Amino acid sequence: MRVGCPKEIKNHEYRVGLTPGSVREYVAHGHEVIIETKAGAGIGAEDDAYRAAGAKIAATAKDVFEKSDMIVKVKEPQPSEWAQLRDGQILYTYLHLAPDPEQTKGLLNSGVTAIAYETVTDVRGGLPLLAPMSEVAGRLAIQAGATSLQKANGGRGILLGGVPGVLPAKVTVIGGGVVGLHAARMATGLGADVSILDRSIPRLRQLDDLFAGRVHTRFSTIDALEEEVFSADLVIGAVLIPGAAAPKLVTREMLSGMKKGAVIVDVAIDQGGCFETSHATTHSDPTYEVDGVVHYCVANMPGAVPITSAQALNNATLFYGLQLADRGLKAIAEDRHLRAGLNVHKGRVTNKAVAEALGYENHAPETMLKIA
Repeated sequence: MRVGCPKEIKNHEYRVGLTPGSVREYVAHGHEVIIETKAGAGIGAEDDAYRAAGAKIAATAKDVFEKSDMIVKVKEPQPSEWAQLRDGQILYTYLHLAPDPEQTKGLLNSGVTAIAYETVTDVRGGLPLLAPMSEVAGRLAIQAGATSLQKANGGRGILLGGVPGVLPAKVTVIGGGVVGLHAARMATGLGADVSILDRSIPRLRQLDDLFAGRVHTRFSTIDALEEEVFSADLVIGAVLIPGAAAPKLVTREMLSGMKKGAVIVDVAIDQGGCFETSHATTHSDPTYEVDGVVHYCVANMPGAVPITSAQALNNATLFYGLQLADRGLKAIAEDRHLRAGLNVHKGRVTNKAVAEALGYENHAPETMLKIA
């Protein structure tokens, strides 16, 4: 199969879908790999490194899309990219379709078979291709929040860990999944006073054991959420419903009860955000203020640390990418975990959560792939 990797064009996105190390693996499996020139520049991987790994270098993204049977990316295709996709082609990348009707329409019109990293599952019920970027985003959320809390950046002017004789900042993490865990780990490491809210009591027990009492765990109710948000200096939104739009847990009205200069970091912004006042921002203009509360809502947070995040992403996506390249649609048909990643196929939505969020009829992957 001809596997193509274009340069990412989203604002301040420096990651790359295939590292030179991944290219070697595809080539070893007998596939032809086409890389757009300078696609790996953001991680310090020059064209010569890709040539040495066995790839062919294309002068333009148009060449990559035209010549490839499968496209491997990092972020969702932009309008100029989805216009180049075609029937019979496989797209393998993050999609986050539920809050993005325009992209969904573009993919449906193209006829492409689109596999979303964020909905591929594993035997434990986890999301193995989302997890590494959730780890990065959770840790970055604390760095971004700490910077935004500085007075010159619009924040309250408080140090996360405090100093002897001065209380540390209060950090509230909404959601105890992968993002929440790593955000809490970073915040406690800096000495902050951390609370995690979640609606899974077994998960709260796990977190309590993991942190050995160093974080406060609370079952998430409206009352508990308000208490924690109102007392917080920094709030991390880390809620995920696989494939679906994030629930709006913190309302506009709640902002009036928050401290002036408090910061919210909405890691769920890729799925629409879990704060009612959230809208996507970029690394070049990451924050804005609503009712005296600083909002950080960058939609591709891991893009800020591309060397770390591209390698972590490739480590996770390589296995299924090779399956797709080796066996095409047969790989999707035979592997239920990869099949869970199928969001769009031949002009139809094949993910229930996406279909419900956007008002499309859901077509089961098994039916679309004619699995007996």
